Amino acid sequence: MNDLPKISIVTPNFNGAAYLEETILSVLGQNYPNLEYIIVDGGSTDGSVEIIKKYQEQLHWWISESDTGLYDAIQKGFEKSTGELMAWINSDDMYHKNAFFTIAEIFSSFKQVNWLVGTVTSYDELGRTIFCGPSRSFSKFDFYNGDFKWLQQESVFWRRELWIETGACLNTNLKYAADFALWIKFFKNDKLFVTDALIGGFRYRSVNQISFEHLDDYLLEADKIIKSVTLTSAEKKALLNYKRLLKIIKVIKYLKFIRTDWMTERYRSKYFLVPPRIRFDRPSKRFILSN
Repeated sequence: MNDLPKISIVTPNFNGAAYLEETILSVLGQNYPNLEYIIVDGGSTDGSVEIIKKYQEQLHWWISESDTGLYDAIQKGFEKSTGELMAWINSDDMYHKNAFFTIAEIFSSFKQVNWLVGTVTSYDELGRTIFCGPSRSFSKFDFYNGDFKWLQQESVFWRRELWIETGACLNTNLKYAADFALWIKFFKNDKLFVTDALIGGFRYRSVNQISFEHLDDYLLEADKIIKSVTLTSAEKKALLNYKRLLKIIKVIKYLKFIRTDWMTERYRSKYFLVPPRIRFDRPSKRFILSN
């Protein structure tokens, strides 16, 4: 246990009893010995508190009280956390089996990794995995260019040092896109690494799914965040060059006999701070950095 980094997970919840227990079990069922699990409930009246109480002996901390929204709850939870590695999982989403051991191995093996996202996966209302696809690599210039669809929050982990360096707080004045604002802050300080491993999954629901019902509101907040970012002269120049590169690649794509994927990754890696992917190497049975 002493060799494994402490992982802090926060679950915000408000009247999410329909899926809350599955989320809790996806965290506790990791059987990760150095886990700090926190649940912040917003004063639910649908039986959520009774579900939480079933597992309270395995929780580091929990509370049920009114708050100002999702990000207020998450912030409240992180302020009670002490883990070296941090993440949050909403009360209808789930982690994949042994995800925390994967996270621990990657962060322990690669000290340059301070921020990580896994493969994109999705569940349906029955808890079935209905989609699995590779996460794309992002640089800060993608985000500055408005090309951010989508960094899957359910699969994102980071080191506490990065959290502290960037202010140790979510923007709780934002209602929908405080996660996006956090990624922008992280990009100012560090690079986002991508692994092909399964970490967490997003659950699609037919009703009461804020991320879909308020997608336009999310995009409006994200656009305001991008416009508020102050770029250095070097960043402005790099962003301009990046836009030019994308235009060139778009033109070349019409010449279908010329492959552009190598060009995109080569230039993005060299000039736009996209780090190598982290893949599992079968012969060595360990994770490696792969260009």
